[in-house]
Amino acid sequence: MFSIILYEPEIPPNTGNIIRLCANTGTDLHLVEPLGFDLDEKRLRRAGLDYREFVTVRTHKCLDACLEALGQPRLFALSTRNSMRYDEAHYEEGDALLFGPETRGLPQAVLDQLPSGQRLRVPMQEGNRSLNLSNSAAVVVFEAWRQLGFPGGR
Repeated sequence: MFSIILYEPEIPPNTGNIIRLCANTGTDLHLVEPLGFDLDEKRLRRAGLDYREFVTVRTHKCLDACLEALGQPRLFALSTRNSMRYDEAHYEEGDALLFGPETRGLPQAVLDQLPSGQRLRVPMQEGNRSLNLSNSAAVVVFEAWRQLGFPGGR
């Protein structure tokens, strides 16, 4: 269906929550190194509960290797610096959703490689810095899944 790509994730509970999100939406999870934690870390396991067995989680040495492994999917990158709202995009099966590290977001060089229509943001109140990574991922994944009619959902 979709792939979530976490670029250099830093906080284990966020990744654990996203594992659970992926299990419940039929989404694959790809992690781009370096990771700020060990995949066996207790906090990651606790946040993901027992959902890890239901999710394909793969790690990649770099973003290019990840995209190559995914067959060069259409990529949407999320950042507070982008201008297009996530709900204005038209998602298709096989799309990949890229989220940056919690403390610094995606590098501008990564964003600059994508057309403006694939650089998205989740709106929030003026003056706030950012949303929690796992919350942002959930908002975007559910919108993309909704646009496809929630295939496989009940």
